[in-house]
Amino acid sequence: MAMRRRLFFALASLLTLVLLVLALLLSVTHWLPRLAGIWLPQGTRIALDAAPRWRQGKLHFPAVRYLAGDCALASADELTLGYRDARWQAGARRLTLDSACLSRLAASDSRDASAPRTLTQWQALLPPADVAVQQLIVNPYQSWAGALRLALDRDVQRIAYQGDNLQFRADLQGQRLRLRQLTAQAPMFSQPVSLHGELTLAPFAAGVPERGQLSGDFILAQLPHPLRLTLDWQQKQGKLALHQIDEESPLLELPWQATPQQIAITAGRWRWPWAAQPLAGGVALSLNHWQQGLEAMEIAGRMNMLTQGRGGKGNVVLTLGPGHLSLTDSMLPLRLTGESKLAALQFYAALPGTLNGSLLDPQLRIAPGALLRMRGRLLSTLEVDEARWPLAGITLSSSGINGRLQAILRAHDASRGRFTLHLDGRAANFWPDSGRWTWRYWGNGYLAPLAARWDGMGTGSWQDSAITLDTLSTGFDRLHYGMATVSQPRLRLAQPLVWQRAAAANAFAGSLTLEAGETRFSSGGWLPPSRLQLALQGSDPGHFLLNGDLRAGEIGPVRVNGRWDGERLRGQAWWPRQSLTVFQPLLDPDLKIRIADGWLRAQVAFSASDAQGFTAGGHWVVQDGAVWTPDNSVQGIDFSLPFRLRQSRWYLGTHGPVSLRISTINSQFPLSAVTADLQGSWPWDERSPLTLSNVNIALLDGSLTMPQLRLPQHQAAVVRLNNISLSELITALKVKQVALSGRINGELPLWLNHSPWLVKDGWIANSGGLTLRLDKQMADAIAKNNIATGAALDWLRYMEISRSWATLDLNAIGDLTMQAQVNGTSRFSNREQQVNLSYRHQENLFQLWRSLRFGDNLQSWVEQNVALPSQKGSTHEN
Repeated sequence: MAMRRRLFFALASLLTLVLLVLALLLSVTHWLPRLAGIWLPQGTRIALDAAPRWRQGKLHFPAVRYLAGDCALASADELTLGYRDARWQAGARRLTLDSACLSRLAASDSRDASAPRTLTQWQALLPPADVAVQQLIVNPYQSWAGALRLALDRDVQRIAYQGDNLQFRADLQGQRLRLRQLTAQAPMFSQPVSLHGELTLAPFAAGVPERGQLSGDFILAQLPHPLRLTLDWQQKQGKLALHQIDEESPLLELPWQATPQQIAITAGRWRWPWAAQPLAGGVALSLNHWQQGLEAMEIAGRMNMLTQGRGGKGNVVLTLGPGHLSLTDSMLPLRLTGESKLAALQFYAALPGTLNGSLLDPQLRIAPGALLRMRGRLLSTLEVDEARWPLAGITLSSSGINGRLQAILRAHDASRGRFTLHLDGRAANFWPDSGRWTWRYWGNGYLAPLAARWDGMGTGSWQDSAITLDTLSTGFDRLHYGMATVSQPRLRLAQPLVWQRAAAANAFAGSLTLEAGETRFSSGGWLPPSRLQLALQGSDPGHFLLNGDLRAGEIGPVRVNGRWDGERLRGQAWWPRQSLTVFQPLLDPDLKIRIADGWLRAQVAFSASDAQGFTAGGHWVVQDGAVWTPDNSVQGIDFSLPFRLRQSRWYLGTHGPVSLRISTINSQFPLSAVTADLQGSWPWDERSPLTLSNVNIALLDGSLTMPQLRLPQHQAAVVRLNNISLSELITALKVKQVALSGRINGELPLWLNHSPWLVKDGWIANSGGLTLRLDKQMADAIAKNNIATGAALDWLRYMEISRSWATLDLNAIGDLTMQAQVNGTSRFSNREQQVNLSYRHQENLFQLWRSLRFGDNLQSWVEQNVALPSQKGSTHEN
């Protein structure tokens, strides 16, 4: 009976133990976090998402979270814990640490009021263990993620970390820490940075290492030479130095001393030899109460930069503190003051501010009174009188810029004029392509080359990745250039300009309108009010298409399209067939020229870039043109102008010569069948001459021709007179006192440059017989007034000329010299007389051409110049 009772109690005890173990296992997610909380810092706890399982000799936790308040400080996925070969084995597939939760930790989490343990004591508590984390992630620094392995023993602790951008291996044996490798790859470095060295740690973990030496080489993408960083210290003092390899003078040298109350950097110095001018300065920094932790540490310091340039020497000083940095609420005052004088610019700064917020995400707030100013030469000819940036109230943080953004610029150019620009706007969490920035701008100035005053204004915004110019209005009171004066041109937006910068949907679109009043020309003509409208569409301001048209009253429309690729503007313009009469306003009314008929059409291609300048090419065509003046009319004008413009040189007749054809010119000398061809360059030179050819004019029942005129000219261009009718000439001149019939030929060697002559060794001769008859009333009047002159004039009342020959020379100032010889037979009073006349005449032809209607003055000219003998068969020279 006793045996049965003992067996029953044994079975009951075993069953109770089994039930207790099952109960503990089933409720482990409740009691284990509470049990662990005894040793955890105050305000923190462990949470298990599922009960652990035993598998393959290890305890598996699907997910474990370490919380500080309601913030997950650490999260482990697939955590395992086992024991093998007398060593603990711990591992996790992923361990994620959130640095933002550090601020949730209590200020004091000490549960033990006893004296702190030494490093050796902590090492003595370590069990033999191996820890492997396949992926360790510290937020928000995901780019530094990697695999972590720890080998823990009481004598030696080893750590190895392997990531894409960070590799780390180190051994700790007692107080001796040996850094085998620390390699990091950051965007600012063109190659990975590697550090190595040894440290002797202090007996207590909170102390400064007793001595040590670290060194490493790295290359910055912005610098042409590799750099070396060294850190040496002994007991409570040391030095941090940065050198250019193979150069003794350091780029940065920071001597420091450490006491239980303060770490101080004194007499630090730095230099930067790669700027436009070498820069240098000093550094001083103190960290008080550093052993009390980051929250209680007081920071104060000073750094300066010395410059020398336009205006002498300058000194910029950055003052820090006193203040503190914190994981929750930093408070570090700072102030940037002084003058920076560069080679061409001078900056003046008075920028007080405060660094607030968490050290992991700080915020810089600019205090009232902050102002940044600049003056000096910004470009080769642009002088900045003053640029001002009021910065009071602006805050900067990782989320962006907040506050009012203002700028004022006043500048002048000795040859181009002066201007003033204002910018005023507001930013809300703005960084490029993030947040919002709205602005408005306005300004005015004077543009000296065009003798014009201008003004401009507009509004716009930058919302996330979209930049919008909502309004734009800029214009001049007038533009005066060369022979043209444009009244009140103004550029406006017909539709907002929108640039969507998102890579997946980049786009650029908008519409511009340029309007102008009348354009007056010094020649007396004018252009009606004009309007150019352009629509822009593309991917960005460096790549877009344009399409539009130009109108000026009834002139146009001229269709325009093209594209801009960031370096060159290419396009085409079409002028559809249009009546020439719409161009009547371009002619000076005082000329009394009326465009009666005709058509114009044109096509032009153009290109503009900084490297090649402006180039263009095209074809202008005028058909069936007709022009009327009070004295004559021109009809049947056909004009074809193929051209190319490059580097300010016109190439005329690129695909065939420039062609001019005129049916008739009704004037005092009627002309018809006018032709002329032109080909070459303007301005011309020896390598690119200009040639006028195929000049033909039908006049006076004959013709005038010129085969070729080449500029620059090395031989005369021969103008030929063929079979000119003298009776047609006398009729055209409306000379009633003289009748002259017959035909003449001639050649006039024409010089336009490289000669003091316009015509040299020209000649005119008769073609067949000529007949000269004087008006009887005029001859009788002369004979009545002057008997001697009348007797001589009797031989010219009627004369048949068998031979006439004249040579003439005309210089560049209009002096004409003519040698003439006339042989003929005179008939008067039923008598015949042989006449041989030699004549020399000098006169300024330009003065004579003031009036072609000289018939009314012929009588007085003959009275003064004619003196012929009455003897039969005589010869006279004059």
